[in-house]
Amino acid sequence: MIFQSIRLIEIMTKKKYCYDYPRPAVTADVVAFAGDKREDLKILLIRRGKPPFEGMWALPGGFANIDEDIEVTAHRELEEETGLNGISLKQIGAFGRVGRDPRHRTITIAYLASLEQTALVNGYDDADEARWFPLNDLPPLAFDHDEIIEKGLELWGMGN
Repeated sequence: MIFQSIRLIEIMTKKKYCYDYPRPAVTADVVAFAGDKREDLKILLIRRGKPPFEGMWALPGGFANIDEDIEVTAHRELEEETGLNGISLKQIGAFGRVGRDPRHRTITIAYLASLEQTALVNGYDDADEARWFPLNDLPPLAFDHDEIIEKGLELWGMGN
């Protein structure tokens, strides 16, 4: 009887997911451009409300839920942090340099959104603020978002 009780406690306290090796986290980030000429282009950024990089500007984005397709993550995070929804997204690529996120190993899948003009945005959820910036006047960015923006520009240039 005591053995059964101990075994039951072991089963009940065991973690749901237990792996021999650490697993990376997966996020989605959105590079949203507004405009049709590179010299007039604006990009949507959010001011982070939480660490790491609290108070810094970043691309809208966040962690994928375990049961969520990654493009759904991108749409959800864009709406949660800025209020934008119904925007067409095209995948830019994956970014997974070790150390890009100081919390842990994080791989992001970046998406491109192209709008004809800026749309009304607000900072929601864990974003203190959302704002459109001229591409030639960007603030310092969190994570590796400057690299992601460069790749987004390459893709945007192919379509314009």
